Amino acid sequence: MNEFELISAAQRGDTRAFNQLARAYQTQMFRTAYRVIGTAQAAEDATQDAFIAAFKNLRAFRGGSFKAWLLRIVTNACYDQLRAIKRKPALSLDAAFEDADEPAIDRAAGETPAEMLEQKELGAMIQRGLQTLPPDQRATFVLIDIEGLNYDEAAAALQTNSGTIKSRLSRARGALRDFLLTQAELLPAKYRLKSEG
Repeated sequence: MNEFELISAAQRGDTRAFNQLARAYQTQMFRTAYRVIGTAQAAEDATQDAFIAAFKNLRAFRGGSFKAWLLRIVTNACYDQLRAIKRKPALSLDAAFEDADEPAIDRAAGETPAEMLEQKELGAMIQRGLQTLPPDQRATFVLIDIEGLNYDEAAAALQTNSGTIKSRLSRARGALRDFLLTQAELLPAKYRLKSEG
């Protein structure tokens, strides 16, 4: 079955069809939640909450991008998790950045262990920088620059317009760039800016 047929079947109550849709999107949903929230446990909770909400509200899906619809739900679940974490922090900041359950980085063909370690270090630094952004900018950055959505898809996922998305993305990129510049000595050598002169 194609995605449209799976959605139609799931809307009629076919749980196997919904499970196929969930399997197709679970990695992207978790990865998005992890990047927005910053901890694996909270990302798992947000992803699970999002799939439950999607299942309960599937009949309300009226077409368009199913991926954007799911990402809107997981982003809202992330905001709920962030509010809960803010009310009752359960983890130290240091522990949040040393999350052993961080999504694995895919090893590129021919990549050496040293290159893989550099990628992991860079990913950890970017994740630390992401946590300094306001949630709306963080979600926008994750959806566009990490998950590869276009402006319209991100606008649909975040229930806003493309102009707001562009503005948030510009501010997020600028803030993340500034963060990385202040952390330059911690970046892998090949990602540091060369000094002029």
